[in-house]
Amino acid sequence: MKRFLRGVAIFWVVFRYGLDGLVLDSFQKPWLRMISRILSVGRNLDAPRGQRLREALERLGPIFVKFGQVLSTRRDLLPADIADELAHLQDRVPPFDPDVAIATIERAFRRPVDEVFTSFDRKPVASASIAQVHFATLRDRQGVEREVAVKVLRPGMLPVIEKDLSLMRMMAGWVENLSADGKRLKPREVVAEFDNYLHDELDLVREAANAAQLRRNMQGLDLVLIPEIFWDFCHAEVMVMQRMNGVPISQIARLREAGVDIPKLARDGVTIFFTQVFRDGFFHADMHPGNIQVSLDPATFGRYISLDFGIVGTLTESDKEYLAQNFVAFFRRDYKRVAELHIESGWVPPETRVNDLESAIRAVCEPYFDRPLKEISLGMVLMRLFQTSRRFHVEIQPQLVLLQKTLLNIEGLGRELDPELDLWSTAKPFLEKWMLEQMGPQRLWRELRAEAPHYAKLIPELPRLVYDALRQRPADQQQVLRELLDAQKRTNRLLQSIIYGGVGFVLGLLAMQLFMRIRVF
Repeated sequence: MKRFLRGVAIFWVVFRYGLDGLVLDSFQKPWLRMISRILSVGRNLDAPRGQRLREALERLGPIFVKFGQVLSTRRDLLPADIADELAHLQDRVPPFDPDVAIATIERAFRRPVDEVFTSFDRKPVASASIAQVHFATLRDRQGVEREVAVKVLRPGMLPVIEKDLSLMRMMAGWVENLSADGKRLKPREVVAEFDNYLHDELDLVREAANAAQLRRNMQGLDLVLIPEIFWDFCHAEVMVMQRMNGVPISQIARLREAGVDIPKLARDGVTIFFTQVFRDGFFHADMHPGNIQVSLDPATFGRYISLDFGIVGTLTESDKEYLAQNFVAFFRRDYKRVAELHIESGWVPPETRVNDLESAIRAVCEPYFDRPLKEISLGMVLMRLFQTSRRFHVEIQPQLVLLQKTLLNIEGLGRELDPELDLWSTAKPFLEKWMLEQMGPQRLWRELRAEAPHYAKLIPELPRLVYDALRQRPADQQQVLRELLDAQKRTNRLLQSIIYGGVGFVLGLLAMQLFMRIRVF
């Protein structure tokens, strides 16, 4: 019954804001479009469609707001005006009762809050759809008082999330079955990704683990600060971490007055992003201005401070290599290589003509090179690439959604800090260096070291394994294998002779040169 009532409420909001026409017009069924025209009669729908969609999501509540935030990163799914409007969505959620937060803390740690903290500020300093944050003072194991931030999960979230996700899955099924691009755009997978994001955010122990991993990864970079996690005081509903003191990155005038080098800050942001993505394959995927501050402490002056680690992205080695090759090809304007990579990876059908795809990618990207960041929009480039992708039936890659989102965040941050920043030239040296490390002798040495324990265990067993294999073969195959082994032994001896002879020859030359130098002196 509750699910039915929630469904009725959703459909009322859809009708109230005229979203039925927005949805029905995207379907390929003429009769659905006709229904849309009929239903629009008599309603005031003068506001732009993107604005109406944003207001409807805000009306539906925090879960739909978050879905809109995720959807705003999928410019492959949305027209530019809608994606831009959804990017303005914010978690305008009032804080919940501090008594409820205290009750959650006491339930998690099974003791009064006064025994957990030496002081606890009842007034929250931040409130969002999933949790809110209070400042407190904690006495650690050594008896030292530490200023901490206490993140408390908003109560009753799981039933609400499950109910709304169930309805989203149902609507995604309709879109996939009725929309012309439904199967290619994978609405079910988009909802499944959103499901993962939300459930990850509901487990604060997972967020604490994300923060600890990022803190380890970033220790040697000296560009960003990650709060320390107090594991003795972490629970699925409560997370206690080091209190960070900084200025929000959106307050650029205040940072400039304090003496922060703003252009360097912009370059550092690009470096942090590409380091997390391509070196570590583990990156902060919620880098909007509300989660980023800048330290003014003399010991860490000018460094970034990252907050809120509920959403992180991960990339496999093959993902990183594929992306790095694409970026380098873009920076070198090697559009043919970009097209080949898309075909090799299976993103486009194998029968796609390389020349056609190369020409389409060149038409999208070429106008944007050699311009400062203030004159280009990476979002616009991505949007045009996604529009081009429809023509070539490009399969959307769900595992790269978070990367697209974070890249757009970085673009917006860079534009705010330094409009003259050239994102392309800033990133190109980093990526080329990374590619050299991936393809050069350093990678070979790393892989040999990684596999050494396996080889050390396997080599002593090789004679027995060969013997067992020979015994299990028919007699004629055993004879062939013996002959092959004998031939291999002869080849090995020949190679050894060549190597020893070459080494002796080189040593002889060195000795002669040394002798001649001694005679000269």
